[in-house]
Amino acid sequence: MACDNSFRKEGTPLENGMQKRYGLFTAISMVVGIVIGSGIFFKATKVLANNNGDMGRSLLTVAIVGAIMLICSFVFANLASRYEKVNGVVDYAEAALGRGYAYYVAWFMTLIYYPTLVSCLAWITAQYAGILFGFPITGMTHFWIGLAILVGDGLINAYAPKLAGKLQVSTTAIKLVPLVLMAVVGTITGLSNGLTVQAFTAASQQIASQGSGLMGAIVAFAFAYEGWIIATSINSELKDAKKNLPLALSLGALIVVAIYMAYFVGLTGTMTTADMMAAGDLLPEKAFGSLFGSAAGTIVFVFIVISCLGTTNGLMMGAARGAYSLGVRNEGIAPRFFAKVDQKTGMATNSAWLGIIICTLWYLYWHFFFIHGMGPSFFNWEPDELPIITLYAAYIPMFISLMVNAREEKPFKRFILPTAAILGCCFMVYCAFAAYRIQALYYLGFFVVVMLIGAIVRAANNKKAKV
Repeated sequence: MACDNSFRKEGTPLENGMQKRYGLFTAISMVVGIVIGSGIFFKATKVLANNNGDMGRSLLTVAIVGAIMLICSFVFANLASRYEKVNGVVDYAEAALGRGYAYYVAWFMTLIYYPTLVSCLAWITAQYAGILFGFPITGMTHFWIGLAILVGDGLINAYAPKLAGKLQVSTTAIKLVPLVLMAVVGTITGLSNGLTVQAFTAASQQIASQGSGLMGAIVAFAFAYEGWIIATSINSELKDAKKNLPLALSLGALIVVAIYMAYFVGLTGTMTTADMMAAGDLLPEKAFGSLFGSAAGTIVFVFIVISCLGTTNGLMMGAARGAYSLGVRNEGIAPRFFAKVDQKTGMATNSAWLGIIICTLWYLYWHFFFIHGMGPSFFNWEPDELPIITLYAAYIPMFISLMVNAREEKPFKRFILPTAAILGCCFMVYCAFAAYRIQALYYLGFFVVVMLIGAIVRAANNKKAKV
């Protein structure tokens, strides 16, 4: 596929010929449905812990990451309205900077980004399923349940992609149920019993002076906001995309931020912040059980498990197509093999199987190295957070390219918004190094090695093409 570095002029027909089938509401629902997943349940305790139980600073964390997401999404919406073909961040990279940069973005997402997040989500889903059904949430039982979820989800994506799509749609509304219930009922309860006021007044008197606390919380909560970039892929199918996509991204982001902040406030009605931090991974169970009783809390917890399954499925959809996204560009390992599409299922089955294998390897890393601390210390870095920050770093050249090439745009869209987005991305990178220090350097070393391997593979493919 040839690279198109030119901008699409107004009125030029879209190359892919997609029908304009979606309206503004569908686009907003897509943003909200993709972003909201397990992160809000999984990372709430860590955000509070990093902020030393300060609820005000925890809400600030939610707002800061949400603001960065909002600004970046608006810039990408501008990119989406300008380029001929839009199918995810890899296509943005190709349109902005060419095939070479797109290749390395796709290589990173195939080998690191999607697999690390899938492995994390499989582990989280197994943990919450264990809480719900009474299985052990540690040890090998938990390990095997998580692995079964990962492989099972991968097989669904490989052989029943339509079913995978339906699962993704059906879980979207379910995700909002526990969050809205906690936000409304928890806040009302907290205002009645005084716990909400106590959470904010007590915390304000004991703000710690740890500079990396807030930074660590920001990096951790980036996980809860991840996935918004996928929503831009419907640009070619969106009615009045130039107007509706930026609007959907901005409104969708604001809705997510509001829901997340309301959820945190609702938690204050269930227990003290000290008890929240002490609850650890059991916080959702204890919070909902305290608020609704054991029976009702169990029902709500079912929704949480379904939400986690939906998020895992959404990420696996990306992981299953990673090798395919490289293969169709005649890039990566055995491009023809992984670019093949099964005639019966309409799915790149070979790519899906490679995705399952890579995700499984990262799941082994997650369980044995990161959770249980096996192996050398330099290989025990945070696998679910640092790859997300890497993607934010990858956005920066795309934003710079927009500033250089979008000569006909007004200063606000050409310079101010992209500059704000670049500063936001740089801030995320700074937070990662401030929070993780040496571990971030270990991860960076691993990342460089993976990219060098990618360079060798690309050089070999180019050599074959010349022969």
